[in-house]
Amino acid sequence: MQVSTKGIVLSSLKYGDSSLIVKIYTASNGLRSYLIKGILNSKKGKLKVAYFQPLTQLEIVAFHKNKGALESIREARVFYHYATLHTDIAKNAMTLFLAEMLVGSVHEEEANTEMYRFIETSLQWLDVHDDISNFHISFLLRLTKYLGFYPDLGEVEANAFDLAEGIFTDRPSLNPMVTGENLKYFKRFLGINFDGVQKIKMSREKRYDLLKSLVLYFELHLQGFRKPRSLAILNEVFS
Repeated sequence: MQVSTKGIVLSSLKYGDSSLIVKIYTASNGLRSYLIKGILNSKKGKLKVAYFQPLTQLEIVAFHKNKGALESIREARVFYHYATLHTDIAKNAMTLFLAEMLVGSVHEEEANTEMYRFIETSLQWLDVHDDISNFHISFLLRLTKYLGFYPDLGEVEANAFDLAEGIFTDRPSLNPMVTGENLKYFKRFLGINFDGVQKIKMSREKRYDLLKSLVLYFELHLQGFRKPRSLAILNEVFS
């Protein structure tokens, strides 16, 4: 079946000497994996390697067999041309980190229009703004709404957040918790937009501590999730 859709590149992996296996989160069919044969050796083909950098926003014409195997792409063009995302050092480090987080989080092979739109517009916001040090924390927290484990705000005044249960609580537990100053920052990130979170002033150490808690939150709620290798690199860039 031929499909025309927008899509966001999550990862690309070299296959053989000249091909790529590319994971794309599509607007029409959720996560799909594509085999792009010969692209690394082709200089005149319609498909360019540059199209498949992490988080590139594309319009593609693809063939979907819907049998769980690798699909194929016939045509691709860049839908949204980033001005800074792949050239600014800090934004590029954040891009690699978020791409890894999305690879570990997004697995459904069906359309989720709201989540697709959220990811698309969030990346466009990141591209055109300069004060982005808190962006990834806000992005990941808001992403949990679409993944089904956004924090339960019923007891938000409590003195701890239980990462395993996804609730605020005062009850003792052996589960990993967010407490103290980290909890204060965690609460401030809830329910505000990207413009608002840039007003939250944090030290690099506090930001990294909170980010590690968020990554653990994903690990606890998503089966098979792996901690992104780029987490340490991201911390170094923002130091």
